[in-house]
Amino acid sequence: MSHRKPIFRLAALLLATALPAALPAALAATTSTTVLTSEVKAELVAHAPQGVQAGQPVWLGLVIQHQPHWHTYWKNPGDSGLPTTLQWQLNGQVVAGDIQWPTPKKLPIGPLMNFGYEGTLLLPVPLTVPAGFGAKTLDVKLHAEWLVCKDVCIPQSGDFALSLPAQASTASHAALFNAAFVATPKVMAGVNAKATVEGQEFVVQVAGLPAHLQGKALALLPEISGVLANAGQPASAWAGNVWTTRIALDPQRSEAPKALPGVLLAQGLTAGLLLTIDVTTPWPAAAAPPPPLPSLGDARVTSATATDTPLDIAPQTAPMGLPLALLFALLGGALLNLMPCVFPVLSLKVLGFASQAHDRKALLAGGLAYTTGVVISFVGLAALLLALRAGGEQLGWGFQLQSPVVVALLAGLFTLIGLNLAGVFEVGSVLPGDVASARASHPLMDHALTGVLAVAVAAPCTAPFMGASLGLALTLPLASALSVFVALGLGMALPYLLASAWPALARALPRPGVWMAHFKVLMAFPMFATVVWLVWVLGQQVGIDGAAALLAVLVMLSMAAWAWGSQTLGPKARRGFGWASIALLGLSLFWAAPMLVMGDAAPLSESTTANTTAATAALASTPTSKVNSGADWQTWSPARVAELRSQGRPVLVDFTAAWCVTCQFNKRTTFANAKVKADFALHKVALLRADWTRRDPVITAELARLGRSGVPVYVLYVPGSNMPRLLPEVLSAAKMHEALATLP
Repeated sequence: MSHRKPIFRLAALLLATALPAALPAALAATTSTTVLTSEVKAELVAHAPQGVQAGQPVWLGLVIQHQPHWHTYWKNPGDSGLPTTLQWQLNGQVVAGDIQWPTPKKLPIGPLMNFGYEGTLLLPVPLTVPAGFGAKTLDVKLHAEWLVCKDVCIPQSGDFALSLPAQASTASHAALFNAAFVATPKVMAGVNAKATVEGQEFVVQVAGLPAHLQGKALALLPEISGVLANAGQPASAWAGNVWTTRIALDPQRSEAPKALPGVLLAQGLTAGLLLTIDVTTPWPAAAAPPPPLPSLGDARVTSATATDTPLDIAPQTAPMGLPLALLFALLGGALLNLMPCVFPVLSLKVLGFASQAHDRKALLAGGLAYTTGVVISFVGLAALLLALRAGGEQLGWGFQLQSPVVVALLAGLFTLIGLNLAGVFEVGSVLPGDVASARASHPLMDHALTGVLAVAVAAPCTAPFMGASLGLALTLPLASALSVFVALGLGMALPYLLASAWPALARALPRPGVWMAHFKVLMAFPMFATVVWLVWVLGQQVGIDGAAALLAVLVMLSMAAWAWGSQTLGPKARRGFGWASIALLGLSLFWAAPMLVMGDAAPLSESTTANTTAATAALASTPTSKVNSGADWQTWSPARVAELRSQGRPVLVDFTAAWCVTCQFNKRTTFANAKVKADFALHKVALLRADWTRRDPVITAELARLGRSGVPVYVLYVPGSNMPRLLPEVLSAAKMHEALATLP
């Protein structure tokens, strides 16, 4: 049993050093010439065939290679989406121009029409080099943000850097730039376009088109959003060499340009025709301008409603004071010990109790050390959360497991713990002698580290009483907020602190013996089960490729642990296998890192990223038969909630995450219960699911408005009431039946 404790010290050292470093890295993009995610590969490239000289062509560009069926957006994204943005930092007073957007394609999404790109895309940007540019290199830094979509939308970003030699030619990507230049919309001499506004139609006449385009089917894409109905069906006709099209105005039109720039698409043409359409008649009165769209990193989100009835989002309970919040945090912390996510680490506490059961002084000291570790970990994690929120990050409780980097670190940590408990390696054989001596001098550290590990896996969970207290804590001054988290930590540690001070319990525990060695090995399997859960969580965040990459890293990590800690290998064989395994581990980390670091973006539904009022109008035409049976879950968005409420439908929203074990437990028990499904169908409850597995500022903002900071959160919207009903975090079929029975 003497070799069990060092693994906790090693685990805490890894957790204490790697976790703070990993969180900022997970929240920021990687600086390089290439960024790789599961959806795209983005690369900063340059084209300066005569070097970086005044009067010579110098181009920069962002290449985006989309995975099949994924797309990014044009300068006018259409009914939903966001255009890619590029922010440059250049030396020597060099100035970057605007993106020379290639001709986009239409991307129909259900009732919406978007404009964007698939496959390989280059967004070229011209540079203006001043006369007398004397630097030896042009140093380029780029911060790019893009929204990539398929069934979901994922806001992503990257920081890129490269240096171009001023006197040498840079032309290795000439083919990409030439293809982009060919695909750029062109102005054609002799072509003129004018338009009139007739009622709610925009009537465009284009004359002077060349003979090879006459009679062909054409399509007009406006460069300005919020003017024309993108998803409408225009009525087009030819009269000689004049093409006329009638396009419906956007019902939520907020612009009235005197000249509308656009791109004319024709089948068989790589590049569209660039038009400036002069509007010769006045515009009718426009609708009120829609709320501004947030940027990819903006935390300000506006919920849309499809009715004049306001959507109240305050909880139905009376405001909670600090004393009640402290009590709820204490009770919630104690109940946190019953959550399945905490069991793997807390089961190890049994070993400590058994080994010291008949040493009253050591048992009490261990309980106090464990309590200290739990409380300090909760306060430290809360302080980091509050600091990041103060810096503008839209985060909530459990935010650390929204980072694939942190999930991967925890998976590696629990793999090592499981291997140690199973006897694959002994930590004492790989630790330096002075570290082993330090362990012997500070045995209480092992108990404190058990508390650190317990908090690492328990923090994402939400027990009864916790939700309201944590939601309040994030709105309080710093000292009061941290006091709530102190109470939460004390509540979690309280059962073990009381047990360590209770003589009757110590006498009831069996004496140390052979059974403890077997129990130690048995406890390895909950650790491996935790690793399975963490790999599944990471797969939800970054996809199957990322999960496979993590598994490969864990295999190499296991080999390294066996090689360096094995008692059966001789010194020479240990060094040989050990260094070989370290090399393989390094290679696997190098291969897997891009898929893990760049997986921190949160998925958003395409309707969420749309202009909110336009999305609401589009969703109003969506058939509701899918939810009439109450059997299907749909993707949550504020607009969808508003649309369903305007129809008088009861709505149940499940705020969930893959890393929330309580969420998954409720999903596979209560929500899978046949009687609960029957109740959903009976009351025609519309079921919406808000997935918070990855960072999503829209969901975070909605949780904050509900007075909550973490998941699970279950919200029932009752017809005729503007006040949402918050259901318990731990659901049962009986509680759900009771809640639904109150529906009109």
